[in-house]
Amino acid sequence: MHTEREKIDFDVLFVGGGPAGLAGAIRLMQLARKNNKNIEVALIEKGSDIGSHALSGAILNPVALEELLPDFLQRECPIEATVRGDGFYFLTHHKSYRVPFIPRYMHNKNFYVISLSKFTKWLAGIAEELGVNIFPGFAGKEILYGQDQKTIIGVRTGDKGLGKDGLPKGNFEPGIDLMAKVTVLCEGARGSLVKDISKKLDIFSGKMPQVFETGIKEVIQLPEPNYFTTSKNNDIHTYGYPLGFNTPGGGFIYEMKDNKAAIGLLIGLSYQNPMLDLYEEFLKFKQHPFIANIIKGGKVIEQGARTVSTGGYFTIPRLAVDGGLLVGGCAAMQNTPGLKGIHLSMKSGMSAAEAIVNALDNKSYNQETLSYYQTLFEGSWAKTEIYEGRNFAQALSKKGPLKFLHLGLQYLTKGRGLYDKMSIEEDDRTLKVLRGQPKESIEGFDTKNYDGILYVDKLTGVYLSKTVHREDQPSHIVVHDHNICVNECYEKYQNPCTRFCPGNVYEIELDEKTAERRLKLNPSNCLHCKTCDIKDPFKNITWTSPEGGDGPGYTIL
Repeated sequence: MHTEREKIDFDVLFVGGGPAGLAGAIRLMQLARKNNKNIEVALIEKGSDIGSHALSGAILNPVALEELLPDFLQRECPIEATVRGDGFYFLTHHKSYRVPFIPRYMHNKNFYVISLSKFTKWLAGIAEELGVNIFPGFAGKEILYGQDQKTIIGVRTGDKGLGKDGLPKGNFEPGIDLMAKVTVLCEGARGSLVKDISKKLDIFSGKMPQVFETGIKEVIQLPEPNYFTTSKNNDIHTYGYPLGFNTPGGGFIYEMKDNKAAIGLLIGLSYQNPMLDLYEEFLKFKQHPFIANIIKGGKVIEQGARTVSTGGYFTIPRLAVDGGLLVGGCAAMQNTPGLKGIHLSMKSGMSAAEAIVNALDNKSYNQETLSYYQTLFEGSWAKTEIYEGRNFAQALSKKGPLKFLHLGLQYLTKGRGLYDKMSIEEDDRTLKVLRGQPKESIEGFDTKNYDGILYVDKLTGVYLSKTVHREDQPSHIVVHDHNICVNECYEKYQNPCTRFCPGNVYEIELDEKTAERRLKLNPSNCLHCKTCDIKDPFKNITWTSPEGGDGPGYTIL
């Protein structure tokens, strides 16, 4: 069936309403005004509103913001708190030990705690004032290529009003072809369109595989007074329990305004134990005596989850192709040792904007011209910062004392370590096959401790994320072969998807009559974290974008 689609032309199209895309759009319009250029710029966002899918820790190093908007304080940038002191703690099962030495890349004093949801909404308002056409509720579903099948000429948004069978319903609205001279992809970690480009244009050739951490985060309403009322440290990071030494990751607690706290746990997806339940690890972290004392008397008011690309400099893809640029999280713009990436995403978007202006001046949008962005990035403070952590994720993936040898040497040598360009394994290849290990032998969170207030189960967490999906649309979670799930994956790993998904999307049901197992999908629970697309050991799961406007509805995360 041929579908007639509306076609709209722009000079530049940004795909994704996070800090990279918004900073890039703002910088582009600033430069256009400065040079008296009249250009049409659009930005699409799959969330129902700008900020509804935005989640980060979030500590903001203001270096890029000061460069983009020097008067950000006068513009009432939504800052939750200014960091007045750093606390770094090692946790054992029951005790906490303050680490007297805080690594230089974790010094956050005078940086800002923000809600990324609020921050991106604020940036969007400034972008619109400058003339950027912002379209929330539109998911980029397909890259459009020119006749040569290698030049990006735009993006097709997803159809709306399809039934479960994929056929149009009465309210069917076909996607729109958004055409642009330059398309800027700013999808965040594990972007679906970037995956498409990687297959077609080989942008990861010669690069190390991207690796990820999944972060689960809550905002908790605290009583007054609370821990932060008297503590000089309102920026706390932890390592050790519950993950131990061999699983990368750690926890954080940041003060927010109005007696709120941001709390979260990041877990490296290079973990080996297929019985590890990411959500239970987060709850165990919250129940640690040190953490529990900080959040006591509190109530969870919002929850969410997201993956972060943490592989570092050697995993950054080719940043420019014919007609297209990659910025932000989908291009691995992250300071992994410092647990910060917002400022780097913003700087990458701003550098892309400068390269676009150069391309518009030259009326040339091929890879050679757009590679000016790569040149700008390589000469920037952003590259210097990312480069220092170029082997950090690789060192974290090591086991035992070797891990600390690598980390120590890297710290002393500004990132090089024992040897440079350390290799790393893809996250979907690290699980160990279970050999007679019963599920009951794995320490977990005692479900009797759920109180529905401070300790909530997965489904309550989904509710608190304000996640909504139209139930009768085709599943955006594609499991290619269910037989693999109920047979090979069950036998080797006891279906880790039921544990690495923080939203309870995956369930294995047992038919009492036939004793047959079957996979039950709950795509309406999906938090869009994309852990499943990354960690599935059989590469049997593909995450695609659902209808635009569906998904989480974050407001303060």
